[in-house]
Amino acid sequence: MPSNQQRREAAKRKLQRQLVRREEIRARRRRTTVIAGTAAVILIAAGVVWLVTSSGKGTPTAAGTDTGASGTNDTVPSSNSPATPCTYTAGGTAAKQVKAPTNTSPAKTGQVQAKISLNGETVDVTLDRSLAPCSVNSFLSLASQGFYDGTSCHRITKSAGLNVLQCGDPSGKGNGGPGYEYAPQAPQNATYKVNALAMANTGPTGEASQFFIVYGPTTVSPSYSIIGTVSEAGMKVVDAITSKGVKDNQQEGAPAAAAKIDSVTVPGDAVTATTSWPPTASSPPAGPPGTQGPVAGESGAAQSSPGSASPSGAPSNQARSSQAPASQTPASQTPASQTPASQTPASKTNK
Repeated sequence: MPSNQQRREAAKRKLQRQLVRREEIRARRRRTTVIAGTAAVILIAAGVVWLVTSSGKGTPTAAGTDTGASGTNDTVPSSNSPATPCTYTAGGTAAKQVKAPTNTSPAKTGQVQAKISLNGETVDVTLDRSLAPCSVNSFLSLASQGFYDGTSCHRITKSAGLNVLQCGDPSGKGNGGPGYEYAPQAPQNATYKVNALAMANTGPTGEASQFFIVYGPTTVSPSYSIIGTVSEAGMKVVDAITSKGVKDNQQEGAPAAAAKIDSVTVPGDAVTATTSWPPTASSPPAGPPGTQGPVAGESGAAQSSPGSASPSGAPSNQARSSQAPASQTPASQTPASQTPASQTPASKTNK
């Protein structure tokens, strides 16, 4: 039989073991708490970094602007007219042979009423020279030469922040243009509301022929020159196409429904309208070709974050003769990957 002394010693050892185990448990709990706290801090920091970086990207570059999903584009951005005459430089892939605008001092104010025949229906467009005179001038020139005639809109985007119909590439591949480029004229406060008509980008510093029409909520960085608006009746024609969605139920890609531009018609004297510009050095040439149009996810507005206009009719001889040829890129050159914006216009006579 163990003595009382032995029992007391055994009890002390048991108590000591219990105290050690309790301390070990408390230590493990403290380590777990520290690890959990550290992980939480890391997650919070990662979230902050993501929030900051994502605010500068998006569709094509997310901007915290009110996109307005209905009505007209009533928020008119301030004019972004260049201080020097327009400069159109050879560049990009020429999907159709045309001449670059020779009118490098176009009118900087006034509106031009144009018409796009889309799937046989009229889409009336109001071009506003004051928003982007060089961009409007190029669009008028291309329309007057029949550049857009017989082409199809090649891209629809459908997402929370990018809903546009993109057109203006005769090749239908998304990387074609007129064989020349020019600098964008997008003001810093530009917003892209439903019915806005804007030029797509060929890269960070260039525009060419592709344009897009905003048909739904679109929040993109102010990187795309707004050249006008589409009428309410014209938007119904656009909506009939975009409501059918994208082929294969994708978020963006070729339209599921036909989207053929039969013609774009502009007034006969719009291309030749001029005004005085400061006689200074030419503007910097446009940058290298890149993704055209708004790119969502940053898929926008690749050039990431709309429409075009002008009535049907063949280009007038006067409009054709007023254009000077633009140097084209060699046929052997590999096109850059591109995706997805007055006065009386000249080119095609209104019918």
